[in-house]
Amino acid sequence: MESCCSTCTKLSSASPSHPCIADSRGFGRKFTRNSLDHHLLSSSLPKPFLQVNNARNTFLYRRSSSRFPSTASRGIISAEAWDFGRFLKTLYFFNGPPSPAKFVEFLVEKLSGPSPKEPVKAMETSGIVLVAGATGGVGRRVVDILRNKGLPVRVLVRNEEKARKMLGPDVDLIVGDITKENTLTPEYFKGVRKVINAVSVIVGPKEGDTPDRAKYSQGIKFFEPEIKGDSPEMVEYLGMRNLINAVKGSVGLQNGKLLFGFEENSLKELPWGALDDVVMGGVSESTFQIDRTGGENGAPTGLFKGVVSTANNGGFTSIRTRNFAEPEDLSAYDGLKLRLKGDGRRYKFVVRTSSDWDTVGYTASFDTVGGQWQSIRLPFSSLRPIFQARTVLDAPPFDPSNIVSLQLMFSKFEYDGKLNPTFVEGAFQLPVSSIQSYIKDPVTPRFVHVSSAGVTRPERPGLDLSKQPPAVRLNKELGFILTFKLKGEDLIRESGIPYTIVRPCALTEEPAGADLIFDQGDNITGKISREEVARICVAALESPFALDKTFEVKSTIPFSESFTVDPENPPQEKDYNIYFKGLKDGITGKESLEQSPVPV
Repeated sequence: MESCCSTCTKLSSASPSHPCIADSRGFGRKFTRNSLDHHLLSSSLPKPFLQVNNARNTFLYRRSSSRFPSTASRGIISAEAWDFGRFLKTLYFFNGPPSPAKFVEFLVEKLSGPSPKEPVKAMETSGIVLVAGATGGVGRRVVDILRNKGLPVRVLVRNEEKARKMLGPDVDLIVGDITKENTLTPEYFKGVRKVINAVSVIVGPKEGDTPDRAKYSQGIKFFEPEIKGDSPEMVEYLGMRNLINAVKGSVGLQNGKLLFGFEENSLKELPWGALDDVVMGGVSESTFQIDRTGGENGAPTGLFKGVVSTANNGGFTSIRTRNFAEPEDLSAYDGLKLRLKGDGRRYKFVVRTSSDWDTVGYTASFDTVGGQWQSIRLPFSSLRPIFQARTVLDAPPFDPSNIVSLQLMFSKFEYDGKLNPTFVEGAFQLPVSSIQSYIKDPVTPRFVHVSSAGVTRPERPGLDLSKQPPAVRLNKELGFILTFKLKGEDLIRESGIPYTIVRPCALTEEPAGADLIFDQGDNITGKISREEVARICVAALESPFALDKTFEVKSTIPFSESFTVDPENPPQEKDYNIYFKGLKDGITGKESLEQSPVPV
């Protein structure tokens, strides 16, 4: 509610014999000044209930159905009629009145000194990078690079002992298996903002390998392969689905999370209720309704409308949601976006992170343009902690992971004694078609996935398989490994998460540093260092040019040559953005398929 005063309680629970209940003559008990403190703490009635009688120095209670006579002989200040019934409906809807104790605390604070003028500190944000498959050839290198950059890292592994031995005893880890959904507990992923997924089905030589998988890691000599452990369908497809579902709420969606509004002919509703200055004795009144044709191009929209009046020291109307059954976690996002049709006035938007009725509201004001549909972005970092229309300097930082309620307000008041320069009394209406979270520009990938070159080739018409890598030739014998890798890629592309899909050619243990070829369309063959792939993945996390791109990569060194690095003269570090900038949207290699793949 508008934070100017909070002097109301649940009257419905008051006893008929309570001194605050009016009698049939329209006037209730009288209160002396000495009984004021007790009255505020026990009943805390709105201002129209308390009228000053200068002649008798007492406080009189008035019923909402009557008016005080504006008679000078009685010494009573006249006021507009106050709707007691609407007041009770407001309390009933929100199921909880403001706290009288907080009101008294506010009065003490207000009398103790002037409003503070210090600037509000910006909200600090940080995020963990999750590395899935962190004990694999690419994954462990990714972990090292992230650590060297000073970034917080969490790893998802199946074998804790192996991970701690390989990555260190202090590694922040989750023990889980992407093929087993019940091991991916949501609590594990709190704070995760980005993901690099290097999980892959295990392929090894049929005749066996060394304990450290030297044959597999060599990546040059061909050994007859077979699947070791879980099938490609379990790892590359079902496992991908489980991982995406586990992290989606934490890393966020590129188009944001819709909190209210119309999407694909359906309405995402919120439990809005009017919260006007009636709770403080005013007579302003508002409502929120759905207008089926009042939106853009005749589409449906929500409509915040009402009449605002400054009578009885009022001056605000608002709509507020009931507390959500489960708090919204919007920590993956940077703010809220409102799509609305302006009327030239300034409004407030309030976000609360506490389920208490009368508490700090993290607030932002915004201006609108008359008669124009516009998108209003309210960064979380711009929200001011406000209580009773004053900035609370020692308020806790805004917590976007625990959003409990939302409020939209038109008010005479700004903050810290200032007034709304656009305020006028009378009727108003503000169509609001949607409220959703957003990721600020430039958007960078939140999910980088290491796939494989060749995923679209097994079913490509006219392809000479004899010239293709073993995985393409043996796709069926290897459990349709590339088919399921492609299906896993499609899950990422359809998830709404900002992504990059890296398709390396044959992986080797050679050092990074060779010249590279980035390509799209899934046509190239060759080799590339695991270290180089790890560097590409980490670089993609910070590059808007890598956003929603799928590409293949190899080095310029042919299989017949080995690549080495002179420690005394190492190659210059690459600017991967140069490669990312040349990539195009929407190219996956599936464009070359002239028929649907064989169902599996």
